[in-house]
Amino acid sequence: MKRIMVVGACGLLLAGTAGCDRLSAAWEGFNNPGLAERPSDAPSSKPTPTPGGSLVEAGQAVVLQPETDDALQTAAAVVALDYLPDQGDLTAKMFGTAGGDPAMNGLYTYIAFFHSPAEGWRVFRIGDYLEYQIQAVSAGRVELMLNESVMDQATGEIGSRQTAVILSFAPGPDGAVPETVTVTPAR
Repeated sequence: MKRIMVVGACGLLLAGTAGCDRLSAAWEGFNNPGLAERPSDAPSSKPTPTPGGSLVEAGQAVVLQPETDDALQTAAAVVALDYLPDQGDLTAKMFGTAGGDPAMNGLYTYIAFFHSPAEGWRVFRIGDYLEYQIQAVSAGRVELMLNESVMDQATGEIGSRQTAVILSFAPGPDGAVPETVTVTPAR
């Protein structure tokens, strides 16, 4: 069964055989770990740390090449990610991507709901902030504290403020992803 999953995963990769090589090497290492040390009655000695950590190489290295899929640039821009529990059959998350001026609300903030493998995620942009902090999560509701930059139009000076919002949403018919999300100011 597990071998079928690896073959299936390799078939889904679009980046050529490099992904299958990595998966095969990982699978081989998982299935054939080095001999486990058995505890003995002899007094134990502390292992000698190796430079950079305590792991010792136990197999052939795999050299990685840079990915060339342009869509990965968008994925790499994700700098904040939070799974939203307690949503019933909905799979929901909050995430933020880096963009714009990092000194002036450079976190594009979103809530997303998984629709299906064919349709992907339904994504709603909440706004641009310095950061978000989830205060509470319950079914159909997320409470957020938002730190954001504000510019004094008269002086051009940038300051900051903290605001709060409540995100509300309801599953569609038969548990489908929400059609809309409501953002309500809060305190």
